[in-house]
Amino acid sequence: MAEGSPQASPLRVVVLIPLRDDWVSAAELIRRLDQALLAQPYSAEILLVDDGSRQECHPADFPAQFAAIRNIKVLRLRRNLGHQRAIAIGLVHIEQSIPCDAVLVMDGDGEDTPAGALQLLHEFTGQSAIFAKRSRRTESSVFRVFYQLYKLVHYLLTGVKVQVGNFSILPSKYLGTLAVTSELWNHYSAAVIRSGLPLTTTPIPRGYRITGSSKMNFVTLAAHGMSAISVYGDIVGVRILLGSMLGSLMAALGIVVVIAIRVFTSRAIPGWATYSIAALAIIFIQFVSMALSFTFTFLSSRINLSFVPLRDYELFVDGVQVIWPNG
Repeated sequence: MAEGSPQASPLRVVVLIPLRDDWVSAAELIRRLDQALLAQPYSAEILLVDDGSRQECHPADFPAQFAAIRNIKVLRLRRNLGHQRAIAIGLVHIEQSIPCDAVLVMDGDGEDTPAGALQLLHEFTGQSAIFAKRSRRTESSVFRVFYQLYKLVHYLLTGVKVQVGNFSILPSKYLGTLAVTSELWNHYSAAVIRSGLPLTTTPIPRGYRITGSSKMNFVTLAAHGMSAISVYGDIVGVRILLGSMLGSLMAALGIVVVIAIRVFTSRAIPGWATYSIAALAIIFIQFVSMALSFTFTFLSSRINLSFVPLRDYELFVDGVQVIWPNG
């Protein structure tokens, strides 16, 4: 909601926080968020999505009283699904069970700050989703190098620049669309972009972890990146198909040039033409095989029924626990 705009009642906000075992950080983040929301025109609820934690959530870890937050619930999943799918299930659960005006998605480790949350809320008008565009990052140099490499690969394959993460605010009216968007199961922000919903960004610096260290490493970064790219599977498939066709055409042209040199000139070294044609023929066959493979894969994906979050999310929900005020 824009500052200074009139409204009859407080903006009802559900704060969606996916986490696994990071209960101490989440409790401290919620305490800080409660302090930040004091004297603000917002009515906030917290939904923690427990993504298969090995540690139990103890209500005693959370403060006895909150001033601005109405309640805190834990949505328990039957198994660990990963950050993005935990967000997907949380969004559909909110769409089905929790009336609200907006959903604020943030991590529970402290890198998404209460100050950043307030900035998103102040800029929220209900007409578009707003995503935080990081104006400062806090990861190690090695992580940043791999992250920049991922952004380059993502852009080359999809034509879309990576600018945002999970930290965002959504109008509740968007939840119905996202609930039937299959891509939401793989990557939240990419699904919002692919769905064509109005979206804007705002620069917000990344904060620092409250406790512990990041669990993101090369393997998880690669998996996260492939999940984001998979949302653009049709675009990636067409680009690779065109690249394969161009490669096969260049290989075929190379074969023609080699034959022309061998037949019409005396410059060819004995045996050179045979080896060159054999090598180019192998390259040609590989490119044609790649093109056919991606063509059939793309066509198959168009006729198969995909995962639909609204239809399938309950398979993974183990239950809901109210930890405040009834914990």
